Amino acid sequence: MDTEFGAINVLFTEFYYWVTVVIMFLIHVGFCVYEVGASRRKHHMHTLMKNTMVIPVVTVTFYLFGWWIYSAFPNGPGFTGGMVAAPFAEPWSELMGPHMGGAPATDAVTAADTALWARLNGVFWAAFLLFSWTTASIVSGACIERIRSGAFWVLAALIGSVLWILDASWGWHPQGWMVRLLGYHDAYASGVVHAIAGGFALGILLVLGPRIGKFRADGTPRNINPHNPWLVTVGLFLIYTGFWGFYGQSAFGLTLVPLLLGVGLLFFDGRSVAGWLLAGAGAVIIFAGILVNLRIYFQPTSLFNTLVMLVLLVGGLGLLARSLRSYA
Repeated sequence: MDTEFGAINVLFTEFYYWVTVVIMFLIHVGFCVYEVGASRRKHHMHTLMKNTMVIPVVTVTFYLFGWWIYSAFPNGPGFTGGMVAAPFAEPWSELMGPHMGGAPATDAVTAADTALWARLNGVFWAAFLLFSWTTASIVSGACIERIRSGAFWVLAALIGSVLWILDASWGWHPQGWMVRLLGYHDAYASGVVHAIAGGFALGILLVLGPRIGKFRADGTPRNINPHNPWLVTVGLFLIYTGFWGFYGQSAFGLTLVPLLLGVGLLFFDGRSVAGWLLAGAGAVIIFAGILVNLRIYFQPTSLFNTLVMLVLLVGGLGLLARSLRSYA
């Protein structure tokens, strides 16, 4: 921030991140709406309470130790590299509260820590907190109608404030051992967020088993239809909207601006020429960027990983088609 341009750039970047954090909150809202629509009426209060309590449970635990874990465990492989001092991320640090910069008030942090983290600690903590909520929401969606509230909240704190953030320390941190030693590239948070949360949810479901009443006495399955398909659909749309904030925390997010402006204008006036031009130009920019940057996302991926990804994709589509067959 030595120049006026540098100061404006910093202010815009931090403001932009705060906006995307707010948009990301819609992911959790979407999961809650989706789960209420997918569950049966007698489970509505349980589903609402389960999702509502994720916010305070994960927020408090992430403040106490989750953010510190991200900064303290980038060394490896595994836990072999020892911890890294991260005084700015300790819950009792002055930099974990509102801070206007200046000289540190205590000897626990240095002037360099204060100069950097007085601004960045809040916005990055908030962004990672939203990822923590998302991991807990993924697990919540997998456990509809089959888990006690208290047990889920314990598991939400475990996945949201310990397990996924530990993996983020290895695979997202600039000094993470998976990044340095393996050249790990986590496109679209597919490994650090989705794979960890999905695997965690699978482990829970292997213990819990299917929902009560899912199978008849002879072993044949019953269809448990969504209570409210409208809520299911709206929930999915809210999750999709939250993804704009999720992916907006990269340069890709800036390419969405023309498209979003165009869609907004068309929402109010379907005949808006400016709306159609912005939406069309935004779509062209996005697809052009995807084609140009394919090498970035697929170059670090080995043939084995690519084949595994394709097998899982085909298998997932097959399971989806099978589950929808009864509705045809």
